[in-house]
Amino acid sequence: MDMIRVLSVAGARPNFIKVGALHAAFSRVPEIHSRILHTGQHYDARMSDVFFRQLELPEPDVYLGIGSGSHAEQTARIMMAFEREVLKNRPDVVVVVGDVNSTLACALVCAKLGIPVAHVEAGLRSGDRTMPEEINRLITDAISDLLFVSEETGLYNLRQEGIAEEKVFFTGNVMIDSLVRFKEKAASTEAMEHLGLHPREYILMTMHRPANVDVPEHLALIAELLQRLATKHPVVFPLHPRTRERLKRSGLFDRLDTIKTLYLTEPVGYLEFLNLMMQAGVIVTDSGGVQEETTFLEIPCITLRDTTERSVTVEVGTNVLLPLDVDLVERTVITALTGQWKQGNIPPFWDGRAADRIAEILVRYMEAPLPGSALPWWRFPPGQTNSLIRS
Repeated sequence: MDMIRVLSVAGARPNFIKVGALHAAFSRVPEIHSRILHTGQHYDARMSDVFFRQLELPEPDVYLGIGSGSHAEQTARIMMAFEREVLKNRPDVVVVVGDVNSTLACALVCAKLGIPVAHVEAGLRSGDRTMPEEINRLITDAISDLLFVSEETGLYNLRQEGIAEEKVFFTGNVMIDSLVRFKEKAASTEAMEHLGLHPREYILMTMHRPANVDVPEHLALIAELLQRLATKHPVVFPLHPRTRERLKRSGLFDRLDTIKTLYLTEPVGYLEFLNLMMQAGVIVTDSGGVQEETTFLEIPCITLRDTTERSVTVEVGTNVLLPLDVDLVERTVITALTGQWKQGNIPPFWDGRAADRIAEILVRYMEAPLPGSALPWWRFPPGQTNSLIRS
């Protein structure tokens, strides 16, 4: 059998964590020749280059250098540049991850050109179609040839949408693969100590979604929340470039920057952020990946959103959803810091081996594009029947 040419697409910060785990797994399989394409959707060195270094990824084989723009502009530019690349160096299969514009754009190009597409993190749904990510998820899953599911709700969602069951594999969460691999290394970075903080005594916060930071009234509420929380406990707030720009444009940044117990930092590397997460008393976020990582780490997580596509983090893990109600969030944070929080569990197959399962399935798929009826053991968690996908 010839080497299987697998091209993995990364575009934004969460993608790098997942592609890092996938590339490591693919590199262990003799039948796979793994290449990485970086679209440049996140082009700031603090948001991409440092992640490649820390995740021990090689320099991307292809860098498209797309940059920012509206959703339509960015998606169109990625499609045009990506089409030229895959026509020149046609891969056997393209792996897309997550739900960013790069994910959708590259999947669409492949669907038009007849190149097999594998979607990692398939089947996640928030039910909120005002979120651009939800549209990206729905379309990518509809046109993908292989769908790798990270949590059980994904199996149900894909079946409800009529996705052919032989395409769907429950492999687990590749985000957790990276966390397991680098947890010990992250513990030695001393990011917390460099800020003069102590374990379980500080709040870690991230905010970047347009619904929270692009709406002036919501941004003002976030600023008020930061001020209130920082009067009681130290707050570490690594600023996404969009969030920093919105705070400065609104005049809120200068006011927040004077609070001594509020640490407004630049974006931090993967290892440093993992270090801060591991030792935080509670995390307040609107990030999907942070919801998953805190569930695995069993750290209290408060997500300021009305819905989440990662429902297992709420139903099984340590995550709760709250509206942007300053009084309510403040009370809930204090509750978490006093140790009064629900006991979470780690979801099935969040074990650091998801990417290895994906690699094996890719090899089997390329050997026989129509998979047979025999189900690998990993397709279902212990005790579950095969009623959700084909028998």
